[in-house]
Amino acid sequence: LERRIADDPRPEGEKLVAQALVPTQDVVEIKNGKKVTVERKLYPGYVIVQMGLSQEAQHVVNSIQGVIKFVGTGREPMALREDEVNRLLGQGEPEADAGPKEEIPFLVGQAVEITEGPFSDFNGTVEEVLADKGKVKVSVSLFGRPTTVELDYLQLRGH
Repeated sequence: LERRIADDPRPEGEKLVAQALVPTQDVVEIKNGKKVTVERKLYPGYVIVQMGLSQEAQHVVNSIQGVIKFVGTGREPMALREDEVNRLLGQGEPEADAGPKEEIPFLVGQAVEITEGPFSDFNGTVEEVLADKGKVKVSVSLFGRPTTVELDYLQLRGH
């Protein structure tokens, strides 16, 4: 779609499709024991298109391989207000500038083994996932009593 937009010989203001965007977000994942930042699509399978609502513009978009239909009622595309587009793209939100989001691969109730730190080789259960801090609260048994410890998720291995 981006190539079709760029190849349109019309002047900027007269193009059928002005812009096409795929909203993405940087996410931190663990690969081979290291933190790696990857780009993830926020809405897989969706493209936000800025275009006129003419039949010709709709035909241009529909004729692209992989496009199935427009979001909207029947065959008519649904127009978005500017504030809706900004919200979808994350513009103006403080969280958007906070850096990559950490993806923590543990769920509440999951059995885990602590691999690093003073509780190394202890087994426990995930009680809470603190995604904003990159931490996980784990319940471990110390002297026969359940104790909650807050650990970096990199210190854990799932069972």
